[in-house]
Amino acid sequence: MFDSDTIQPLYEDNHLLAINKPAGLLSQGDNTGDTALIDLAKDYIKVQYHKPGKVFLGLCHRLDRPVSGVLLMARTSKALERINRLFQEAQIKKTYWAISQNRPRSDEGRLEQWLLKDTTKNMVAIVDGPEKDAKLAITHYRLIATFEQYHLIELKPETGRSHQLRVAMQTLKASILGDLKYGGSAFDPRSIGLHCRMLEFVHPVTKETIKITAPPPDAEPWVYF
Repeated sequence: MFDSDTIQPLYEDNHLLAINKPAGLLSQGDNTGDTALIDLAKDYIKVQYHKPGKVFLGLCHRLDRPVSGVLLMARTSKALERINRLFQEAQIKKTYWAISQNRPRSDEGRLEQWLLKDTTKNMVAIVDGPEKDAKLAITHYRLIATFEQYHLIELKPETGRSHQLRVAMQTLKASILGDLKYGGSAFDPRSIGLHCRMLEFVHPVTKETIKITAPPPDAEPWVYF
């Protein structure tokens, strides 16, 4: 059953539900059997709207388990199909915040990388070009603030590749805080310093421009910014 400390709605209507995902919680279920946010969100819908029986809720995208921020879900199959198409066509603007203890090699720029995923290790590597199964990843970045040893970097991915931003930060010699897989320094074992700050898109049904913003975690070092 959901609780108000876990389920923090950022936007909801008859078609969509967006929640500020806590770091350390799965977006959807896996073979660990651990609780997933989408299941808690279904419980939320059932209670909030007095829905009997099964609740439909489709995940429009995923955030890695240690990542926090905007997680968008669809409340109808039509909305899910349309939102998925927007993601596929890069019609959804995504903004992430990342924290590193190393300043990026340059304060702003654009990265274009070919990424190949090793599913056995659940890690992604950069390859020289469009090899078989490699996918192009494009990321824009800029340094937006510094506090003592911490640096806050804004990341705007044009694509949505697995571990794209984590690899991008490693490339910039500014691995994400706590991201031990990609060279980051030790931090909370449940989380890394990566937060989906905002999604902006045209609503698939109402055609209004929707901008959903998630406050970062109320914990160090986020509170310094």
